[in-house]
Amino acid sequence: MTAPQKSVDVFDDKTRELAREIVARFPEGKERSALLPMLHLVQSVEGYVSPAGVSFCAEQLNLTKAQVGAVATFYTMYKRRPTGEYLVSVCTNTLCNVLGGQEVYDTLSETLGVGHDETTEDGKITLEHAECLAACDYAPVLTVNYDFFDNVTPESALDVVGKLKSGQRPMPTRGARLCSLKETALQLAGFADEREGAVADGPAGDSTLRGVRLAQQHGISPAGFDINTPIPTPSKEAAK
Repeated sequence: MTAPQKSVDVFDDKTRELAREIVARFPEGKERSALLPMLHLVQSVEGYVSPAGVSFCAEQLNLTKAQVGAVATFYTMYKRRPTGEYLVSVCTNTLCNVLGGQEVYDTLSETLGVGHDETTEDGKITLEHAECLAACDYAPVLTVNYDFFDNVTPESALDVVGKLKSGQRPMPTRGARLCSLKETALQLAGFADEREGAVADGPAGDSTLRGVRLAQQHGISPAGFDINTPIPTPSKEAAK
């Protein structure tokens, strides 16, 4: 294997130290498994995975740039060109679309003057279609740097992006307070955000629990189901 070229020096000693911490999480001989969190790490520095970021990962993990690039282009969370401080993702998949998701997206696109995967001139907001944000019970939804804003309308979505552009950080419907995309990427690399209010938890919402409550109300359960009975593990013979 040809030795990877040295990365352009845009990553300081602190970033290199964090990269070593990431590699140390994995067993000897399995260091290439550190590639996913390391891609998030380089994105936390530049706001996207640049050619220099690809080279940095290749250098740290003794991989080729082609190997790193193949992974970075497979996952949509790794951005390959400069991205705004806030990534606004609007779900336009089936349920969200039926409930107004496309209208939300179109309103934001017209107001911001950008289309899919484009960034406003001030560098604040990148807008994107999202195929599914796994929150059908709160449709239509959008996320800002992967934090949820539920049951959005064109008006409420405009309020969110208006606050972002004015320097505010509106509180998501669920979860902790907003981070910038770079701050989010650092968390996704596996490093805790120590800021006050950066971590939050809470119970499932009414929409999420609606199905189980209806089942309990009407005495519905799978035939023969016993919550105290462990789910059996298939034997090796049965798995053949």
